[in-house]
Amino acid sequence: MKPSQFPNPIIIAHRGASGYLPDHTLEAYSLAIDRGADFIEPDLVSTKDGQLVARHEPNLIATTDVSKRPEFADRKRKMEVDGVNEEGFFASDFTLSEIKTLGAVQQFAERDQSFNGKFRVPTLTEIIDLAKAKSREKNRTIGIYPETKHPSYHRALGLPLEDALIAGLKVAGWIHVDAPVYVQSFEPSSLRYLRERIHVRQVQLVMASGVAADGTLEFNPRYGRPYDWTLSGDARTFRDLTTPQGLAEIKTYADAIGPWKPFIVSASTEAIGVAAYNELNRKLVAPSTLIDDAHRAGLLVHAWTFRNEPHCLAADYKSNPVSEYLNFYKLGIDGVFSDFSDTAVTARAIFRLQNTK
Repeated sequence: MKPSQFPNPIIIAHRGASGYLPDHTLEAYSLAIDRGADFIEPDLVSTKDGQLVARHEPNLIATTDVSKRPEFADRKRKMEVDGVNEEGFFASDFTLSEIKTLGAVQQFAERDQSFNGKFRVPTLTEIIDLAKAKSREKNRTIGIYPETKHPSYHRALGLPLEDALIAGLKVAGWIHVDAPVYVQSFEPSSLRYLRERIHVRQVQLVMASGVAADGTLEFNPRYGRPYDWTLSGDARTFRDLTTPQGLAEIKTYADAIGPWKPFIVSASTEAIGVAAYNELNRKLVAPSTLIDDAHRAGLLVHAWTFRNEPHCLAADYKSNPVSEYLNFYKLGIDGVFSDFSDTAVTARAIFRLQNTK
């Protein structure tokens, strides 16, 4: 992937234009591209027959209309996903043809619900075909940014994600370093397996379980460490991957680090967690050195997730999402995951104007 192919920083459409349409649908990806995204991001899970489809989680209950489909009522069950028991409908219990009958739904209650059930769940192949078609239409390169979602969980089911992903990228002709592809994962073993077999760029995702009242990050189960580390008995947490030693380790199998935003710019006053939070009453603290540290290690930094809703913005931004983007752009971020690609692109244009005067 040649740097000249893409602007800097890159805009990654997080689950597509998920701020406007049900996420992980061809329609959401297409809208994101129309609004300026450089990459579209599919989270990949496996069907019963080993096909890769785009869903945020293996459990389909929150992102499809499966719970309203009487013909699938007997599929509801409990499963353990990364050590946590969940109840719902799991992609691995459905064939691709069955999943294709489901309608995608908007899982965030505050967002537009009028498109629920209107769009289908896409396959990896369909997403690649869309990226290529839109590249021709727009006369610019559109890349894909797939995530191997819960790879240890899928491997235990006998449905490993990595080989299916490699097969799909090979058919597309996208298994070389200049391909418009970043592969991301929270589990280092997934990326190490892929690095031994293909040469696309890779991203080690890092997260925390929450943010304490003073703005420091917390690293408790379930989100405090890669799940493959939990399985192998590795007691380290994601924090360890952000030290100079950890960044040097990432560099041996990946090209970038993908941190949750508070790793770079955190905020204080009110504790928050990854699942539900309100930033409105929180004040920014001084930024960390993670971007500079990663750059010194030869890694790019792509942060997640940028959203427009006021409750996702610290008080300092005064409910203006552009202000948040500008803060991160000034710090030297190389890419942002955004639910609202158009806002990210607008902020990038403003940033360029501010820095060319």
